Amino acid sequence: MAPKRKPETPVDAEAPPAKRNTRSRGSKDASQGGRPEKLTDNSATGKRKSKASGRKSVADDHAPEQIASFQPYPISKVYRLIEPGPVLLVTTGSLVDGTHNVMTIGFHMVMQHESPPLIGICLGPWDASFAALKKHRECVLAVPSVEMAPVVVDVGNCSSDDGVDKWTKFGFEALPANKVKAPLVGGPDVIANVECVVEDTKMVGKYSMWVLKVIAAWQNPGKETGRMFHHRGDGTFVVDGEVLNLQERMVKWKEYQD
Repeated sequence: MAPKRKPETPVDAEAPPAKRNTRSRGSKDASQGGRPEKLTDNSATGKRKSKASGRKSVADDHAPEQIASFQPYPISKVYRLIEPGPVLLVTTGSLVDGTHNVMTIGFHMVMQHESPPLIGICLGPWDASFAALKKHRECVLAVPSVEMAPVVVDVGNCSSDDGVDKWTKFGFEALPANKVKAPLVGGPDVIANVECVVEDTKMVGKYSMWVLKVIAAWQNPGKETGRMFHHRGDGTFVVDGEVLNLQERMVKWKEYQD
């Protein structure tokens, strides 16, 4: 959650009355994240009228004539248009002492290709894994194939806070990682496992966004062409399909084609 704004410094009591600001910037409108409404005189009635009162809500917007082929889309659902990547499993805790946990995650993104590779994930205090990630500052990102979709969704519907041992309940195989305490997720339908350590926590408090540094990665040779699945944000999923090869046209990014 965004931190509340600090109140403005009080006006000097000895300042001339004409210079004093009788309305604090930290009043109702500003505290709700917007600017205070501007008030103007109504020429007909002499009453003050709020300019904000004439604003249309998102639902009342209409596409300008120039873009009539489009229609308004709720901004609260924009995430459904740009879901960034495949559904992942995240393991935290320690395999050695039996505190390892696993959860499902859909909000993540690549932040840097190399030197070092960085990945951002959204994981907040509402998740049981939050405390473990904060304590150990490391985790594993496992990439499941579409064959695991039903069980991966089921993992996301329960929590270790409720006493559920998800490793036992769903039959996951916990394998020792090479560089972190959290385990890899084993099994023939797991495409890959990526070992990570926390690189940056500056955005955790405000956005629950953790920046992770990749320190090791493991691919299942039997699943090199495995299909991943992507959450559309409403309980439906898209599965990887046709591969479109446009490498020859991407002349600016040849170094990433191997």
